[in-house]
Amino acid sequence: MLTTVAAAVFSLGSMAAATAADLIAIITPSHDNPFFKAEAEGAAAKAKELGFETLVLVHDDDANKQSQLFDTAIARGAKAIILDNAGAAATTAAVQKAKDAKIPSFLIDREINETGVAVSQIVSNNYQGAQLGAEEFVKLMGEKGPYAELVGREADTNAGIRSGGYHDVIDQYPDLKLVAKQSANWSQTEAFEKMQTILQANPEIKGVISGNDTMAMGAWAALEAAGRTDVIVVGFDGSNDVRDSIKKGGIKATVLQPAYRQAQLAVEQAKQYLDTGKTGVEEKQLMDCVLINADNADKLETFALKD
Repeated sequence: MLTTVAAAVFSLGSMAAATAADLIAIITPSHDNPFFKAEAEGAAAKAKELGFETLVLVHDDDANKQSQLFDTAIARGAKAIILDNAGAAATTAAVQKAKDAKIPSFLIDREINETGVAVSQIVSNNYQGAQLGAEEFVKLMGEKGPYAELVGREADTNAGIRSGGYHDVIDQYPDLKLVAKQSANWSQTEAFEKMQTILQANPEIKGVISGNDTMAMGAWAALEAAGRTDVIVVGFDGSNDVRDSIKKGGIKATVLQPAYRQAQLAVEQAKQYLDTGKTGVEEKQLMDCVLINADNADKLETFALKD
């Protein structure tokens, strides 16, 4: 069963300060992607606020490198590991290795295939978010026209969930025609190249729905270069880059998943667990996403909405 994050509120005032020797390892994909950078920064800021030292590491979506980084964290005597993993299937062994060393892991953004290995798995409600994005895409497209989809890494569970959420909405509209569906592996460079190829094969294209903002930015760059700024592009993540594009009238919408807060919550739960032996919530937790368009883009800053 999944719990909502609303149930996962902790009283920080009641948390005793950690000793200087207590280390939290924070392991994410490359910080070249602003989403993962925001995760690392959010986790590190919260860990330092709670009195921990931090060890920030990057696995570059390489499961072997991730395993080596777990060895580093274990050797350094980390008290807990905050992880955005390098693949649902490939990660379980590394998390189990840490558990065997009595180091609890707290996962963010991406789930693993097993339960009972990590202490927490805190992820965005990717299906709910994808439906929000798809509903906006359908509206922007006027419920008709040829479109393309850019999909994330096939090994990443989120890529499939988002694509499924998109199609559960879009496929209800028979006049919306999918003419191309390609993986760009979450990469802006790959998305630029794939979009160029898609445009050449399908010059009539009217819209692009993307599995993340990085690919959306690559697609938009290719569309701009081809003089096709009439094409509707919708992303997913809530990055500052896409926010700025929305404000300029470029990309039309994205879906915010609260990366910064998600990472902070994982650290709060790690502290709770280290202090008491439990988090007080279920292992799997969902955080709802928010549609971002021209109406609220001004409120978006570093994967969080300002009041």
